[in-house]
Amino acid sequence: MYVVATPIGNLEDLSVRAGRVLAEVDAIAAEDTRHTQRLLRHLGIERPLVSLHEHNESARVEQLLTRLRAGASLALVSDAGTPLISDPGFVLVRELRQAGCRVVPIPGACALITALSVAGLPTDRFTFEGFLPAKSGPRQRQLEAGIARPETRVFYESPHRIRDLLVDIDQVAASRQVVLARELTKTFETLLDGTASELLAQMEADSDQARGEFVVMLAGAPADERDADEVAAETLLQALLDEGVPVKSAAAVTTRMLGGRRKQWYQMALALKSGAPDHA
Repeated sequence: MYVVATPIGNLEDLSVRAGRVLAEVDAIAAEDTRHTQRLLRHLGIERPLVSLHEHNESARVEQLLTRLRAGASLALVSDAGTPLISDPGFVLVRELRQAGCRVVPIPGACALITALSVAGLPTDRFTFEGFLPAKSGPRQRQLEAGIARPETRVFYESPHRIRDLLVDIDQVAASRQVVLARELTKTFETLLDGTASELLAQMEADSDQARGEFVVMLAGAPADERDADEVAAETLLQALLDEGVPVKSAAAVTTRMLGGRRKQWYQMALALKSGAPDHA
């Protein structure tokens, strides 16, 4: 099975290899078959389509596995960009690999990498956290959990929640630089940067700036915001987690060695465990 990256906007970004694979496979598993059908029509390709989305992915595994074992070749695509990156496909890929099937990546567009490449924020180390919780309370808690970390943090957000996210960032990290990448590779592609409050003001002045799909990039903590204990705790926690120590135990060890702040060390350990830096 081929995991095929498709354009995030501009159709010319589809690679030659990706187009060839889509034309040659026996069937294509697609997040939204109507969306993928439009892409195939543009390419002049006719292939059978099978829907595979978050609500039916587990049920599709056996069907697709049976086809692969019978000698068929398949492609997996999402609506845009690289499958599995905040999109369906993880369950299928995991099960196929465990069953001994060959899974082949066909690289291409990915919104988070595209955004980082032009944001002007450090990219030697970054954390991708996908979509944050929809409600403000859990969203702020997740933002706070990683607030002391030095690397750039990357989120996806939809137009109807982008203002709410910026409000919460303003509450948690009012002075931090935020870069918004909007409608990447499309006609109205825009990069905005400033503090969260400055970006909210730009959206108030021009409501079009709140439209489209967003990649949100938040600058990491500068050195002068992190005290010595926080730096030491992150180093210790990362070493413990790398050795397979559970989050709760790692936080307990760090508390014994560095003193109080057990809750803070626990939240830091959770962030390190769930948001391991991605160097895609």
